[in-house]
Amino acid sequence: MIQTIIDEIKLRKDYLPTEQIKSVYFGGGTPSLLEAAELDRIMETLKTQFSFSKVAEITLEANPDDIDSAKLLSWRNAGINRLSIGIQSFRQSDLDWMNRAHNVNQAENSVRMSQDAGFENLTVDLIYGLPDLSLEEWEVHLEKVTSMGIDHISSYCLTVEDRTKLNSWVKQGKIKPSDEAAQSDQFLFMIEYLASKGFEQYEISNFARSGRYAVHNTAYWTGAPYLGIGPSAHSFNGFERRWNIANNSAYIRSMGVNEDWFFTEELTTMDRWNEMVLTGLRTIFGLHFSSLAEISPITQEWMTKVCEFEDCGWLMIAQNKIILTKEGRLKADYIASELFLV
Repeated sequence: MIQTIIDEIKLRKDYLPTEQIKSVYFGGGTPSLLEAAELDRIMETLKTQFSFSKVAEITLEANPDDIDSAKLLSWRNAGINRLSIGIQSFRQSDLDWMNRAHNVNQAENSVRMSQDAGFENLTVDLIYGLPDLSLEEWEVHLEKVTSMGIDHISSYCLTVEDRTKLNSWVKQGKIKPSDEAAQSDQFLFMIEYLASKGFEQYEISNFARSGRYAVHNTAYWTGAPYLGIGPSAHSFNGFERRWNIANNSAYIRSMGVNEDWFFTEELTTMDRWNEMVLTGLRTIFGLHFSSLAEISPITQEWMTKVCEFEDCGWLMIAQNKIILTKEGRLKADYIASELFLV
């Protein structure tokens, strides 16, 4: 797998514009399982194929139970300067039914060890909307994470996906997920609480202190081109999406015999418009009228819908752009869908 990833990096070195690389993200799986030598091989290949900015953000997703002093040192030596730690919850019962390998102590220790190893740029993931999670318990989670000296938090609502064990448990009545009202209460409380601790909600699910926005994810939301390497990885160059086959063995075999290991989709005007609406509305950077107009003319009918949402208090128009209000962020997907071209 490592050799195939290296081969793909070399094959696709010209996919991105010639400007310097500003971010690298090891994720979409469990990259913290990589041996130090394996991570070094990938990083060395990247450095020989691309020109890196001196302040490039290089992130590695890590599970708390994978973090130890030796791995932290090896990650630092490889050039990793940001960790994304999947804590999810500080309540043991939540971790147990989510089948997480780590426990609460490991969750807390993973942050402390990372900071002691010199990782100043940390983000952690939390999940709200969990079964039986009260607003008081959610506050305890937020109080815990904001007391750790972390400048970035990603927090997502629990969703029940088809064909998952969680979905099966819900159908069997083993678990009763939180209702929509409870999830909304936890979301709105989180916004207020994190704001009181100096965190800015710069994207619906992401909060940063002192402007420590995630460089990599911000690139997605602002429509920058990116290159994805490995099984299931997606790439985007502004006008075309490309994604690799998901099966590991098929990816390795197809690359080995130079068969197509990817699919492509040329984006239509409608696709580009809808993606800009979807991503722009999620951020504090907003949805710019001028950027939309470069894709397709803005109609009076469309503006009427925008004004209706403004009257509802769900968005505001300022400086030639649309920005969702706190209440509007609860309905972001609905608002976006109403503003899509169809």
